[in-house]
Amino acid sequence: MRALLAALLALLTAPALAAPPAQLYGPLYRAVEMDRIFPDSKTFADAIPRQAPAEIAAAYAARPPKDDAALKRFVADNFALPAAPPAASATPRVDVAHHIEGLWPALTRTTTDASPGSSVLTLPRPYVVPGGRFREMYYWDSYFTMLGLARSGRDDLIEGMLDDFGSLIDRYGLIPNGARTYYLTRSQPPVFALMIGLSGDRSHATLARRNAWLIAEHRFWMAGEDAVRPGEAKRRVVRLPDGSLLNRYWDDSATPRDESFREDVLLADAHPERDPADLFRNIRAAAESGWDFSSRWLADGQSLGSVRTTRLAPVDLNSLMYLMERTIAANCRTLADAACAQAYARRADLRLRAIRRRMWNGRFFADYDLDRRAPSPQLTAAAAFPLFAKLATPAQAASDARALESLIGPGGLATTSVRSGQQWDAPNGWAPLQWVAVEGLRAYGRARLAGRISDGWLATVKREYRASGRMLEKYDVLEQRPGGGGEYPTQDGFGWTNGVTLAFMTPRPSERPSAP
Repeated sequence: MRALLAALLALLTAPALAAPPAQLYGPLYRAVEMDRIFPDSKTFADAIPRQAPAEIAAAYAARPPKDDAALKRFVADNFALPAAPPAASATPRVDVAHHIEGLWPALTRTTTDASPGSSVLTLPRPYVVPGGRFREMYYWDSYFTMLGLARSGRDDLIEGMLDDFGSLIDRYGLIPNGARTYYLTRSQPPVFALMIGLSGDRSHATLARRNAWLIAEHRFWMAGEDAVRPGEAKRRVVRLPDGSLLNRYWDDSATPRDESFREDVLLADAHPERDPADLFRNIRAAAESGWDFSSRWLADGQSLGSVRTTRLAPVDLNSLMYLMERTIAANCRTLADAACAQAYARRADLRLRAIRRRMWNGRFFADYDLDRRAPSPQLTAAAAFPLFAKLATPAQAASDARALESLIGPGGLATTSVRSGQQWDAPNGWAPLQWVAVEGLRAYGRARLAGRISDGWLATVKREYRASGRMLEKYDVLEQRPGGGGEYPTQDGFGWTNGVTLAFMTPRPSERPSAP
């Protein structure tokens, strides 16, 4: 036993600074999650150890608790649990805009240091969290939150969060899904270029630093491009048979997610016909997409066990990559780096051609199916991203807008038309997709459709705020009520809803993506 404990200590001590909790605690982590000591799997993932993780793991291995009560005592003795989120006011005292203004301080955090073994990643400056169970800074959430911060005159938080994201790129080579160790194997929809567009700091030194971060982020998404042959895919890079390069969502790990460990293990147990590693990889890739989860990723359109995210080149991801490449090229021109500007402008042009040709199904833009070698027939709100990026031809834009109209309900734009029970499906609508669709439609002169979405969204948000005093992460845009579905209860707070709501109330046209 002594030799076993010594080996366990050596194994756990080496990666202690960046390893996710499931790796640090091994059998202990599995026992806590699978015995459902906490209703939310994310609770234990965010717990702070009271002593060195290796010592805790060794103590558990030496004397495993005999039952759930003993396991609960062991956890309480060895970990500090995250505080529960504060309850929202049930009686609104101010209008929604003033309420949102008052939420910014409540959602602002600082983590310049962290306890050894904690899953939180340190950040140099204050930042805004989404709210609820989401206690850390998230990637794509933050851009839509920043839209509201800009309206509130909180340039300090915008500049600080840009530095925070840059620090993550410097340390880890990517912007992770969220600022936790268990998110370091994946990113989220790449909107850092859009965030930079919200900054008021236009100095040469700042632009040079931020453009270097953008280039590093691009390098992360394109890692392996030189080795991938036509018809192959490696990590996040896809090369089509004609040689075109596109991107897909991926995760560098193929294990259960720390923050949803029990859910993933039970899903794999329910589908013994699938290789668990392949299932976990595709679940994680869907989490990188931000659309976790949606019929968009499901082979049968209903069962999460049929998830196949990595077999699609998503239209939203590639539209954002196009915007990133165009932004880098424009920055390089400003910085008088002609070679860089030319290289990234060519990348953007090649990607634009590939999206127009391979992600257009004749009626609307859609994900490219790598197995069928054709665009998906499913309409989703992701079809708005080529409009947002201004890469559609006028004819494509007109047809795409007509298709998107079928997803518009009384409360805004629905994510899909499929009712699967997943939260990124009907009847739910989400703040980021409302913003992208509205800005994209306006860019092509579809102000009426854009207005239906923004007006419906604002009416839904205000209606729920008057009823409960809450700002929610998602809404049922067909019945104009709180959204549902998914792995966890609907959260309130809520960063990106706050941001997009304020942005719709006080539009700033300068924030639209630049024209191709």
